Amino acid sequence: MDDRFNPFKIAQHQLDQAAVKLGLDAATHEFLRWPMQEIVVTLPVKMDDGSTRIFHGFRVQYNTARGPAKGGIRWHPNETIDTVRALAAWMTWKTSVVDIPLGGGKGGVICNPKELSETEKERLARVYIRAIGRSLGVTKDVPAPDVYTTPQIMAWMMDEYEAIMGEKHPGVITGKPIALGGSQGRGDATARGGIYVTREAAGVMGIDLKGETMAIQGFGNAGQYAALLGQEILGLKLVAASDSRGGVYNPKGMDATALVDYKLKNGSLKGFPDAEEITNEHLLELEVTVLFPAALENAITQDNAGNLKCRISCELANGPTTPEADKILEEKGIMVLPDFLANAGGVTVSYFEQVQNAYNLYWELQEVHWRLDKKMTHAFASVYEMSRRHKVGMREAAYLVAVARVAEACKLRGWV
Repeated sequence: MDDRFNPFKIAQHQLDQAAVKLGLDAATHEFLRWPMQEIVVTLPVKMDDGSTRIFHGFRVQYNTARGPAKGGIRWHPNETIDTVRALAAWMTWKTSVVDIPLGGGKGGVICNPKELSETEKERLARVYIRAIGRSLGVTKDVPAPDVYTTPQIMAWMMDEYEAIMGEKHPGVITGKPIALGGSQGRGDATARGGIYVTREAAGVMGIDLKGETMAIQGFGNAGQYAALLGQEILGLKLVAASDSRGGVYNPKGMDATALVDYKLKNGSLKGFPDAEEITNEHLLELEVTVLFPAALENAITQDNAGNLKCRISCELANGPTTPEADKILEEKGIMVLPDFLANAGGVTVSYFEQVQNAYNLYWELQEVHWRLDKKMTHAFASVYEMSRRHKVGMREAAYLVAVARVAEACKLRGWV
């Protein structure tokens, strides 16, 4: 993999910049550049045709100074250990920047879930937990869903863990179905958190978002909810959206609910009525008020950053912008809401789920939304104040806030 697009190299580079600004000593800096623990597993799975197929998986526990590791499990055909390392690092900074008492972790399995039956998915979920289960627990590491994993897959994983332990542990996995101890408000939490920080960003920029435009690259769970909530909460007009098969564009606006329904029914955005086709690349360069990069890594690079015309880029995806592109966007005056701030709503509500599981007392949806709004608003304010104080972009400011907190915890523990 080209180092310019290697997500872990990017994560390390971003940390390096923060370490210099914070004046971290050499040992603390080096310690924070690497995961504390990595688990690599080989997973034999019985397929429906009777054959056995071998899968490979990972679990990375990046840093646990502030609390147990926390992070999703991705199933993707192009999964790599460096991607998982980077996401575990970003999760460390994410839990820190929203100030919840957790560390950072991430898991992944190299597979294409679209080619697996439900029974094959269940066997894969269970064998993965059997392989890494000794390293999990509410005081060790708490997984959650991520790319191509679902509440049902989390339910199988939790059940397998409980079978191994011989007792109930609802808090060991978050993102579960409501009936098994999941939290209200988890489904749209990632997008909702992004909507809240977009509102705050618009406020400090003096922008009234009602009637302004938005474009969404990536129309999975986060992208769909961004469309719905951007319209409902902020009054934004959706003019473009895209998925892996292409996109649709209507400068007059499209009804978010109708577009989401169309995607869920057809599996693609192609053919949505009263809209023209648009590529993922062209969508990024539209003149809109808010851009939501909600697909995969490295969508915005030095090659296309100069063509972006949005005023706010709210990163619902992990790692959508390369460091070279960041500099260009900052020079253009685009407010970048960095991934580990903008998409931290998911892990925040996952933390709420852990709290509710521990108390065996569950909150109503309105309370979850109120608590999430409070957390995201406070996190934005901390990062924005740091940005103003040090005269740096929002990503660097978010790193300064997050890394300082993790470094302090490591020092207080006497690790460095």
